[in-house]
Amino acid sequence: MLVNLDSETYPDTYFAGAYWGPRKESPEECARRTAGFLNFLAECDPFLAHWYKPAKSRKDARKHPLMPPDMPMLAEMFRRGVNREKGGPVFEDLGFSFWFDNGGASRDCVALRIHCGGYAEAVSNSCFLSLPSQGSNAERIFTASVLMDVTRSMALAWEPDWAAAMSRTHRDLDDKDGKAEVWLGWVTYLSSHLGKVPPLPAPVRIEPVEDRGSLIILTPERFTVANPEHIALARRVRELLARAGLMRSATS
Repeated sequence: MLVNLDSETYPDTYFAGAYWGPRKESPEECARRTAGFLNFLAECDPFLAHWYKPAKSRKDARKHPLMPPDMPMLAEMFRRGVNREKGGPVFEDLGFSFWFDNGGASRDCVALRIHCGGYAEAVSNSCFLSLPSQGSNAERIFTASVLMDVTRSMALAWEPDWAAAMSRTHRDLDDKDGKAEVWLGWVTYLSSHLGKVPPLPAPVRIEPVEDRGSLIILTPERFTVANPEHIALARRVRELLARAGLMRSATS
């Protein structure tokens, strides 16, 4: 069952996000990981192969492409995205932030927000990819195969604790109280250091990501909260992963 992306009664948007704890990295190291990720994304889908430096307008942005990745430019963008008080000192332990997109229009756009290099005790680093909400690019990208490739790319480039590709509606349902440490997406990556993924019921697939962790794909067709079978499957999989110690809430 497919989500009707144009529906006014059941709208949905998708994203992919990777998340990891404190990890001290320089702007150059963040740039290297970003460059690797952008190159991986370019192999996932043609719509993910074009990126531009932030600018006042889309016309101006297209004058400053980030592909092929320009390492000095990326490092400088991270360096400018350091956390600081206005007119005050830099908070190096809070890391660096960088936001940019692929120059698409409104709902047919992909945006990438990266926060990395943070090493303060409570810091969470992340790479968040906001996907197009409608149109032919969205329909092509919202498949298990493409989102598997995207999530795998995140795992290889960022070495996160976990990553997920899912709809925002599914996220809100999966994490109603906002206390989940890990979201269970249509496609989920779990690092091997979190533990071993147990056997899961069909049609769920488990695929290794080198020796780093595992991808969990709930269904071969598009996962949607409009399908009660999908919701029941997700709840069962979360239960099994929780028993294995892989899906803890903030209160557990």
